[in-house]
Amino acid sequence: MTTTLIRNADFVVAWDASAANHAYMPGADVAFDDGVIRFVGRGYDGVADTVIDGAGFMVMPGLINIHSHPSSEPMNKGLTDEVGSPGFYNSSLYEYLPIFRAGGDEVHSCVRVALSELLLSGVTTLADLSVAHPGWLDLLAESGMRVCVAPMFRSARWYTKNGHVVEYEWNEAAGEKAMAEALALVERAEQHHSGRLFGMVVPSQIDTCTEGLLRESSQEAKARGLSWQIHAAQAVSEFHEITRRHGYTPIGWLEHLGLLNERAIVGHGIFLDDHPSTPWHTKRDLSILADTGTTVAHCPTVFARRGMTLKDIGRYRRAGVNIGIGTDTYPHNMLDEMRLAAYLARTQATDPRTLTSNDLFAAVTVNGARALGRDDIGRLTPGCRADMVMVDVTHPRMRPARDPLRSLVYAAGDRAVHTVIIDGQTVVQDGKLLTIDYAAAAEALHEAQKRVMADVPKHDWNHRHVDQLSPPTFRTL
Repeated sequence: MTTTLIRNADFVVAWDASAANHAYMPGADVAFDDGVIRFVGRGYDGVADTVIDGAGFMVMPGLINIHSHPSSEPMNKGLTDEVGSPGFYNSSLYEYLPIFRAGGDEVHSCVRVALSELLLSGVTTLADLSVAHPGWLDLLAESGMRVCVAPMFRSARWYTKNGHVVEYEWNEAAGEKAMAEALALVERAEQHHSGRLFGMVVPSQIDTCTEGLLRESSQEAKARGLSWQIHAAQAVSEFHEITRRHGYTPIGWLEHLGLLNERAIVGHGIFLDDHPSTPWHTKRDLSILADTGTTVAHCPTVFARRGMTLKDIGRYRRAGVNIGIGTDTYPHNMLDEMRLAAYLARTQATDPRTLTSNDLFAAVTVNGARALGRDDIGRLTPGCRADMVMVDVTHPRMRPARDPLRSLVYAAGDRAVHTVIIDGQTVVQDGKLLTIDYAAAAEALHEAQKRVMADVPKHDWNHRHVDQLSPPTFRTL
């Protein structure tokens, strides 16, 4: 067992247990061995086999992303940037996403590109919500990342025949079978030789799962000590569908079924009963989320593209809702997502004080750890896993670095991420990814997208060509 010491860092974002908060610690050391942090403080005098000069760096806990779709979203770059169905309140879920379908090797290219972007933006733990695909676990493990494997399953698929009505093709038996397969995959993940994979139970969407599947999946999660996540309150059409079926809002329906608790995560949670787009006769959804301890996975970019946003993350936080952040879409850049989350919160609230950078950083560290049921990640303190990021505070875009966290989020972004360490192993060094050939994966994805685009008319309800669905920025001469 060898000990690595980061000595005399300009700043360490250390965990202050007395205040239950992060704190700046200038001129501090961090020591770790066997993937575990052993010392955070000043004047480390123990043995060190490897010493890293911390001068010019901020050492902070690795970021935790609680909602992402690496196996599909990178394929959509250049296709879904400016689309949204008017007949579905500008959501792209029902008309666009089903027709851009990655498969086989295309999925592997998607995953490698997404994981590369995540690692380079300081993510050390990821919740990967994907449909199970061959080689998934080994592909995740080779990245060096800590991953919560979250295979999705459902009782129905959605589709449209006309661009303004969502229809559902139900197959309850297939949903039950898919859940059993997902649970078996989670078991395999937790036994994986890498030691960095763990699991989550994920019925895909509130409107595509039967009541029985929702209840059974929640029971399985509780019995196995796993987190449980579902997409809900993510679209106006979904809100109306659930109120039509059950007489409850999506959040109200989940509460009625007894599915909300401290290990439950609602993916997106935007359209509550007091949202301007979905006013309802109740005004209880926000307090339901807070009172049950449910986490909301906030993913601002994908909705901002459609002119939508959660209103607002600061209001949810003040109500007592645990908020985490995810990268639902491309680019899978967590620092960009954090910046947008802050700006949208302030514009929605018309108040720059609605969300502080302290609150924002908690969302991507300790709040995310809580949602995943982990008390050993998301903070730099002895006994936690050695998952950390070294930020170059001398980078020109970090200067002046009076407040380095703010300089990182609001100015430098991933350009200042120098080193990423996960479980004590370096996976990014000097801004270069060591575990994945990012350039090769991106080139393979570029070629794969051409094949996917060629098949678009076969999947579209109106057999349109890709350029009709997603017109290029400029016409071609």
